[in-house]
Amino acid sequence: MKRALLVSPTAPAQDAAERLRDSYDWVDLRDADMVVALGGDGFMLQTLHSMLGRKRILPVFGMNLGTVGFLMNDWREDSLDDRIAQTKSFQVSPLRMEAETIDGEIVTSPAINEVSLLREARQTAKLEIDVNGRVVMEELVCDGVLVATPVGSTAYNLSAQGPILPLDSPLLALTPISPFRPRRWRGAILPDNATIQFRVLDADKRPVSAVADQQEIRDVARVSVTSDTSTRLTLMFDPEHALDDRIAMEQFAV
Repeated sequence: MKRALLVSPTAPAQDAAERLRDSYDWVDLRDADMVVALGGDGFMLQTLHSMLGRKRILPVFGMNLGTVGFLMNDWREDSLDDRIAQTKSFQVSPLRMEAETIDGEIVTSPAINEVSLLREARQTAKLEIDVNGRVVMEELVCDGVLVATPVGSTAYNLSAQGPILPLDSPLLALTPISPFRPRRWRGAILPDNATIQFRVLDADKRPVSAVADQQEIRDVARVSVTSDTSTRLTLMFDPEHALDDRIAMEQFAV
């Protein structure tokens, strides 16, 4: 299997890359069958996003040279061929966000972890929530709200006290961020074929931004979120470091 090496610009990742280049054969990304990515979770998301623009989406084996590395395997220089041959692969579908600004501009963007709506000013955001063409909440007063995929359910979603979703579940988490009204609402779990639409109430006075992973669109008026189930991204993991097991075990973390 022909491998391409993608490397975060950080010093630890660059140093590790030099060692791998001396020990293994590599090809240009255009000729590769798979990708080895060195960095942290942010660089893994960047690498996966770069796959979305390709005619042929390559599987990615990441090694952690960042901080948390939830989407990565442990860094080791030795036995890379054997590790890759024994990997367990997981496929994930990204979200598709379509945001309309108060000026009428339409912006679309994929998101692998989550789409978040966040207040831009000191005042709380006021949002209407529509699921599959039905208004399910006329007014959510909050700091924000997010829609998370199973792979993203242990990221921002978990910090906002959202549910952890099994990796292979056809579900999305809809989670409020610091809700004020209705005070007791803690979110919802929805099927991944749902279309979730948000309308920003009083958008001029209470501006809201929409963020798809790392891309921010400011001053939005409406945001639609769907799963792009026609697109599948493949992550490769050591059997003892499999993502589905780590996601499940996060439910017991203290």
